[in-house]
Amino acid sequence: MRRFRSTTVVLGGMGVLAATLAACGNEPDRRCVDPVTYKELPKYQCKSGGSGQYYYGGTSRNGKVSGGSFDKSGVSRGGFGHGGSSGG
Repeated sequence: MRRFRSTTVVLGGMGVLAATLAACGNEPDRRCVDPVTYKELPKYQCKSGGSGQYYYGGTSRNGKVSGGSFDKSGVSRGGFGHGGSSGG
């Protein structure tokens, strides 16, 4: 019975690790944003013909974004040890 418990702990820990690595993938966060007001928009606004543009990285507070970039290559990407915020 003791061996079963240690196996359960190891498998549970592997699930947490996998979820963490998936959440901090190689792509920066992407939001649909009004390029004039920097307010977040619904994703459909960034599709063809919409008024929004994708904004990468940064943070969002009260519906406004900051600290990121409209240029995807201008922000840090995630990965192992991902800190949760990007500068740009």
